[in-house]
Amino acid sequence: MLHVGINGFGTIGKRVADAVRVQPDMTVAGVAKRSPNFEATIADDRGYDLYAADGREPFDEADLATAGTVHDLIETSDVVIDTTPSGVGAANASLYADHDTPAIFQGGEDADLADVSFNARANYEKAVGADTARVVSCNTTGLSRLLAPLKESYGVEKSRVTLVRRGADPGQTGRGPINDTLPDPVEIPSHHGPDVQTIFPDLDIDTMGMKVPTTQMHTHSVNVTLESEPTTEEVTSLLADESRLFLIPETLGIDGAGKLKEYTRDAGRPRGDVWENCIWAESITVEGRDLYLFQAIHQEADVVPENIDAVRALSERTASAEKSIRRTDEALGVGRGLVEHDGSPQRVDSHADD
Repeated sequence: MLHVGINGFGTIGKRVADAVRVQPDMTVAGVAKRSPNFEATIADDRGYDLYAADGREPFDEADLATAGTVHDLIETSDVVIDTTPSGVGAANASLYADHDTPAIFQGGEDADLADVSFNARANYEKAVGADTARVVSCNTTGLSRLLAPLKESYGVEKSRVTLVRRGADPGQTGRGPINDTLPDPVEIPSHHGPDVQTIFPDLDIDTMGMKVPTTQMHTHSVNVTLESEPTTEEVTSLLADESRLFLIPETLGIDGAGKLKEYTRDAGRPRGDVWENCIWAESITVEGRDLYLFQAIHQEADVVPENIDAVRALSERTASAEKSIRRTDEALGVGRGLVEHDGSPQRVDSHADD
């Protein structure tokens, strides 16, 4: 069993810890927190060993037992997943190097912090045996999952994406906007295009970003000029075969991110999480060599399976992307609790938030 430490137990960290716990070849070595807030209490309630990132005294005062400091967690871990806020991971990098412990960072860190920017579907093999990897951001993860099969099957001449981004996660009470629609950034391209190029260095991609007052999912308007001319039906079939792409059937009547999140909660998904890209099936349109579609990306959850696959790549326990993706998906429940791509019902099989 791989002993995986999680440094940070916030939006991403708590989801990653729960995902590690259900993997057949991994166990949670422990989680590190800076303060004894409600998430630290949840970690303790779930039976995770709790480690103090900035001293144990606040945890002692809150009557929360700690197993040691973050240094102890790193020492006992085969791989550490750093899910701390943007910039903190860079400050932690030397800790992992000092302990000679492979580390996985998140997309908020600069690409040059890690040996490789990682997406399981696109470049798993490049991370095999690396000392560090950076799981790219939620938006870059979603775009990479979509572009990989398109590049392989049809070639991509040019990608143009407009990203309509949520203003904040539900728990980020200090963020906005409250009543506005912001070009974010005003400059072109947004940072997403260059970030995708850390996965596909030769890809021609332009991205524009907007921020809107919602805590729902990001939504992408995608236009890809392909090098060949498949039919709409052929592209739909190709994307439907990808395990981490969910084609929303028109019959469900899901016309926005709010209904999509309601659907996944009703389907029994832990926290209502959506690990897959959600593509509106009726939006897939091919005109000549131009492909158009809309997709929604759950910013709190879509990178979770990628972090699990990155653990296997760095540890060299699973050299095959296909094998790791299949194992992660089966254990986590990717694809379950939703519907088959032809719109027929599929049995709900929740993993009950563990």
